[in-house]
This record gives sequence, structure tokens and C-alpha cells, in this order.
Amino acid sequence: MMFFKKILITIISLTFISFISHAKTIDPNVKDTIFYATASDPLTLDPALGDDFDSGNILINMYEGLVAFDDKSTKIVPCLAKSWSISKDGLIYTFKLRENVKFHDGTAFNAEAVKFNYDRQMKEVATPKMSYASLVLKDVVETRIIDNYTVQIILNKKSTPFLRNLAMSFSAPIASPSALAKYNNNLNEHPIGTGPFKFVSYKKGHEVVLTRFDEYWGKKAKTKNIVFRTIPVAQDRIKALKQNNVDIITDIDINHIPNLKRANFKIINNEGLNTNFITFNCNKNSKSKTLDKEVRNAISMAINVPHMVQTLYKGYASYANSILPSLIAPKNAKSIKYPKYNPKLARMILKKKKVDNLKIITYKNARIYNTLGGEILAYKVQKYLKDVGVNASVDVYTWETYRSKMISDDFDIAFIGWISDNGDIDNFLNIFATDDPIANNPYWINDKYKAYIDRAIQINDEKERSFLYLKAEKIMAKENPILPISHARQLVATSHRLKNMIIHPIGFYKFKDAIKN
Repeated sequence: MMFFKKILITIISLTFISFISHAKTIDPNVKDTIFYATASDPLTLDPALGDDFDSGNILINMYEGLVAFDDKSTKIVPCLAKSWSISKDGLIYTFKLRENVKFHDGTAFNAEAVKFNYDRQMKEVATPKMSYASLVLKDVVETRIIDNYTVQIILNKKSTPFLRNLAMSFSAPIASPSALAKYNNNLNEHPIGTGPFKFVSYKKGHEVVLTRFDEYWGKKAKTKNIVFRTIPVAQDRIKALKQNNVDIITDIDINHIPNLKRANFKIINNEGLNTNFITFNCNKNSKSKTLDKEVRNAISMAINVPHMVQTLYKGYASYANSILPSLIAPKNAKSIKYPKYNPKLARMILKKKKVDNLKIITYKNARIYNTLGGEILAYKVQKYLKDVGVNASVDVYTWETYRSKMISDDFDIAFIGWISDNGDIDNFLNIFATDDPIANNPYWINDKYKAYIDRAIQINDEKERSFLYLKAEKIMAKENPILPISHARQLVATSHRLKNMIIHPIGFYKFKDAIKN
């Protein structure tokens, strides 16, 4: 037991140690290799530590959980568990596990592996970087082994979204317990799951290479290799696509779409389950001016959000009246009232509060929920503030550095977004009910809000749940720790030689059925 505890309490850094496989660089024109290009490196290859899209997009092809989402919806289907049952009180989930499943390192998958993975994320031993554990596993009291292929998860209260949470790409996937022990609880260099692809190499700032796992328990992947390339500059990604050096690009600057269409590339333009928003610093340990609700309201009133969205995104994103995307928002979500544009009143309040300067921090590259990148938004907001008599500094960082700055720095205004993990309303609102600053970006703590979220989680009736979530967001809108900006379209450009790639409604890319002609 002492050895197990030592493994669990090891402090894990999100900083990768760059390493390169001895394999030669793969020719992009090789038929059995698909090249995917994005703007940012993954922050981690350990599902217990991930919270960003670029990590999740790789993790979903390497790891699996007890349950999964159907390829075309958020319907729950069996995965490493072949069946399950729920007790009448909703507190005990019993999972029957698949037999003859192997991890990529040859370790057998069983009930002990499930318990090991969930136990290392319990509050008593979890590291500060395990942000999704507070969403996925926060109500778990115990993971109990019944026999080698039967496991029970005991909750302290009923949780309607729990099964959907177990299908997420973060916290819920099961990693090899042998690998966790061997590599001192650090999978950043040695990610080992049960999925259709296994890890080959990672070169920081360049690429992650996966290859087909031929001993996979399910239908084998059709393509041998997947290469995830990091190409920070949008124009460079487009150039790589045009030169056939990559097969798919994401984080597309909307200004380049006409060019891509003229070049006859396939443009995928789907409604997205995401929200792009401003976050104000509400951390009571900070010296931020936005600790004052009136200041937050005034800043919000200084920004003409609908006009900003219309002029910047040119129809490839819609104005966000709510944190909830229209695909999942209740019908009466339009009744939510965040502060509206009123520069005259904003100037008056900010002058009264003696706010004449603010600190803005942001990220550089495009994100799924913000195809223009955080820099353009930050300078636009800076101009709005100047128009009401407030000077604002803007500091721009790489994504990895930025995520650290959001926790460590005394900023006033920052930019962030959320992409649905499970298609449930709870997934967008519960993040602001946690005490984890990685998930709860403004670090806004409100007991009444938390109470509504806690009640909603335990209710099966969707109409009643929606009503409670609506009441919760109305509190948040009034307190204004965030200001929703937009819901981005899901934009992807691919070559016509790429076929059968699955873009899931929650935004991740599944390559198990993909082929390249």
C-alpha cells in the first residue's frame, strides 16, 4: 500500500521533456499515413492531466474508457465495459468488463486497472493538475473490485450526467497501471492505453506520431499511422495543405476560407458545441480590479459584443447570449441577461471607481472556439476600453504559457473558451461550480449558484434540470464573472484524398476508419 501511495502522490509536471523517435521522418505522400495539422502542442498525453482540445484530440485515439460516445452523437455505448447497471437510488454503478483486452504494453485490462486509474485521481491523492477529476469523479466515494471483470463505482449522491462524464476524453480513460508504476505516475513520455492507435514518438513543437495497434480488441484501424503536426501560423498550415504535406488542417482563420475554396479543398462547416468568452479575475487572493462586480459590469457594458462578433467572424460564429451553445440551450435561454452595450454608463462607473488602467492577458494562436486567435480579440477589447477612458495593457503568450499565467498572474481580463465534453448542459455550467482554478477560470465562487448545479445534477427530468441550470446561469449573468462572446462554427479543411474521418459533435477527430486514397 505504501508503494501505491508513493506512486499516487508524485507531483506531475505538464511540461513535456522533448524526445524524438529514431524512426525516419514519414513521407506525407505515403498512403497509409494521415497528417493532421493544428496550431498548438498538446499540453499532456496523460488523460488524468488533460484539459485542452489538442491533448484530447490525440488522447481519444489512444485511450478508452468504460463507456464511449456513439460516433455520430452523444449517445452512450459500451466500450471497455460491455454492460452496466445502476442501483435504484442511483448511487451504485456496476460494470461488466470486456475480457481479453490488452493495453499497448501487453498488460491485461481488468477491474484492478479501473480501480488504479480512478483511485489516483481521488481528492486525497490527486495532483493539482488533475483538473477534470473534479468534474468526472468528484462524487465517487469508492471504486470497488467485485471480481476480475466486474467493478462497482459508488457515488455519494445521484449524478444524472455521470455516465456521460465517463465517456469523456479526460480523467475517465483507463491507462496501463503497469506503465504508471514503471514510469513513476508520468505518462507524458509513455502514454499507454487500449485504443486503436498506440504511441510512437513526440517531438515538442513539431509532431506526435501514433501507429495502429494490431492487437486491438475491436475493429482494427484502417490506416497505419497518424501524425499530429504543430504548425502555429495559419498561413503555414494552409501552405502545408496545398503542398500535400498534411491532409487536414484545423484552427482555420476565417479570412483564408475563400482562398481554400478556390483551391478546391473540402471545407467542413458544422455547427459547434463551443463557447468563446471573456473571463474576469475573481480570485480573492489577487489584487485584480475585477474583484468588484460593478467594475466587471462596466467593462462588459463597454464592449459591443454582437457588433464585434458580426464584424470579426463574418458569419462563421454566432453571438453568444448564453454560455450554452444553441444546440443544447433551453428554449428560454434568451431570457438570460448579461450586461449589454452601454458605453456612456460604462464610462461613468469606471470613472467613479477610479479605474484608469487594466491588465489583459491572452493567447496567440487560433482555437476551435476562436478561429481568429486571442490576440485579435484582446486588441479589439483594448480599443473599446480606450473609448470609455480606460487604458489596458495586452500581454500575449503561447497557449502552454498562457494557461499557467491564468492561474499565477494578477490579470484583470483574459480570454478562454469551452468545447463540450459530453453534450450535456451540466458540462458547460458545472465548471464554474468547482473550486479548481484550471476549470473555473475566473475562480468565481458562489454558493447559491453551486446549490442550483448540485440540485440539477441529481434530477432525471430534462425539463426540470434545464429550469435549474437556467436559474444558475441567471445568477452568473448577474454576477458577471464571465462575458460570453460567440459560438464558433466547426471549421476544417481537408484534401479530397482523405475519406471516412469522423468529426464527433463534441469536436474531436477519430481516425480509426479514416483512409487516404
